[in-house]
Amino acid sequence: MNDQTIQTAVIPVAGFGTRLLPATKSQPKEMLPVGKKPVVQYVVEELESNGIKQILFVTGRNKTSIEDHFDFDYELTRRLREGGKEELLPELEYERMRLEFFYSRQRRQKGLGDAVLCAQHFTKERPFVVALGDSILGLNASSQVVSTMIRTFEEEKPACVVAVEEVPEQSVSQYGIVQPGSRGAVFPVVDLIEKPSREESPSNLAIAARYVFAPAIYEAISSTRPGKNQEIQLTDAIRLLLKNGEKVIGVCLPPEEHRYDIGNFQSYFEAFIEFALNDPQLGPKLRESVREFLHEDR
Repeated sequence: MNDQTIQTAVIPVAGFGTRLLPATKSQPKEMLPVGKKPVVQYVVEELESNGIKQILFVTGRNKTSIEDHFDFDYELTRRLREGGKEELLPELEYERMRLEFFYSRQRRQKGLGDAVLCAQHFTKERPFVVALGDSILGLNASSQVVSTMIRTFEEEKPACVVAVEEVPEQSVSQYGIVQPGSRGAVFPVVDLIEKPSREESPSNLAIAARYVFAPAIYEAISSTRPGKNQEIQLTDAIRLLLKNGEKVIGVCLPPEEHRYDIGNFQSYFEAFIEFALNDPQLGPKLRESVREFLHEDR
């Protein structure tokens, strides 16, 4: 029996996905396939394996396919059985995950901080996990870092725990970057900066799409002024927690738990290729095809 105190997660999926146009014009980027599954299914499966029991999706326009994906589709099951395609039924086993799904809507695109604020009436006074719906942790969502983050939250009683990963120095301007108070797998966070230049970046430790929050984050978000594009940045709200004397802790991703950020076509293509090449059934043959393709005279 799972006795951890945090069993609720919030998955913000309301973003437009403009860097992945035209693929995302009428389809959520979180529903783009990586290997055989959509991105968001990996995120949900990861959370379930880390003891989460309830998930709130914060959605927006053109996101109803996410709701459809996690519903039971009895008609599809019936058609597969009657059509002699029972071998495909295991592909729908995810429908039977022991999770409760809930949905809220971010009516206006006002940034990640505002999307998290949409969960306030759902989580109320409980601590909760936030997992970004466009980032997979570990090959095939094998990451257990959320469990480590929850244990750290329970032991240290901070206002926030953030997952972090090392990124190349030339890439720090693409992420929220933390300033560590010390080095180690778990460390106090002194400051955070959203997308700093290489010169002003305090480290190369980037926030890696997973958070654990105490309810204090809601007041911090409400007190955070909009920044670029009138968006409320979650990083700025966490920084306000620090300014108010709250404790924030960073937890490093293990080296084997790489983050796959499906935010642009370069990272999406790389993720798809790696997951496809490691597919147990199709990967070996695909590797042969890729070798032949790369050595083919043109």
